[in-house]
Amino acid sequence: MPNNPTDPNLATATQQILQAQQAPRLHVQSFFDEATFTASHVVHDPATMRGAVIDCVLDFDTASGRTSTTSAHALIAYLRTTGITLDWLLETHAHADHLSAAPYIQKHCGGQLAIGRDIITVQKVFGKIFNLGDEFARDGSQFNHLFTDGDTFAIGTIPAIALHVPGHTPADLTYIIGDAAFIGDTLFMPDYGTARTDFPGGDARQLYRSIRRLLALPATTRLFLCHDYKTPGRDTYAWETTVEAERSSNIHVHDGITEDAFHAMRTARDATLDMPKLILPSVQINIRGGRLPPPEDNGTSYLKLPLNLL
Repeated sequence: MPNNPTDPNLATATQQILQAQQAPRLHVQSFFDEATFTASHVVHDPATMRGAVIDCVLDFDTASGRTSTTSAHALIAYLRTTGITLDWLLETHAHADHLSAAPYIQKHCGGQLAIGRDIITVQKVFGKIFNLGDEFARDGSQFNHLFTDGDTFAIGTIPAIALHVPGHTPADLTYIIGDAAFIGDTLFMPDYGTARTDFPGGDARQLYRSIRRLLALPATTRLFLCHDYKTPGRDTYAWETTVEAERSSNIHVHDGITEDAFHAMRTARDATLDMPKLILPSVQINIRGGRLPPPEDNGTSYLKLPLNLL
């Protein structure tokens, strides 16, 4: 599938990748949290030691309602040991399966917290679902920067671009940094398939188009995932693949799968899935940029549990 010349943002992303081949290769160090099956990535430019953290995890015990920062401290220790200057904390979307530790890492290491501008849509939807009051701003102001489709930035000397890839949620972004793309939940490893689309604002047809947009990138583009659930029969977790591997082998959306076929498969499959076990605490935290709700008059923060709604 050739690059789509009518997609200026994709053309820009492709050019970024080609430019990056002449620059130091982006270094990626991944950290896997088996409790939530989440892969967080610390990336940096070896020439300048400027870097970013992508999709970090705040540990959460459902039974006790306690948060902890063991996973976050592993990333902080790595940043300090390697001497990386943290410029960005990038979220691919408002996750429904883990809490973000971005504000905690930002407090210790600096950097700007960023997500896609369509987080505003997600905030409005879930602000209503959780019946949040006026204290909850629905304007994305919990984040330092809101990316729109095609916005460019850099990690040190390595060019980067944000691409809007909705379908799983309205606000999903892919961050293409040099020859690597951080695609959140849009795709999984080829033997596992694709993201679900049955959350509020999800759309299977939209996801298909987002995926085909990503699969128009150069075949050697490295794809880094946010999750892996280790398909039965595979011995190890994995979170790195390529455009070529996804196009040839993804069980849901390899080359030759039509939009209608994907929509039918994805809709039927989603109807059989349970809700993620951490969706209610995760979304309430993540639409706040990873922050807990304001403490009540007794000094304690509380999460809501909507009954018979979702």
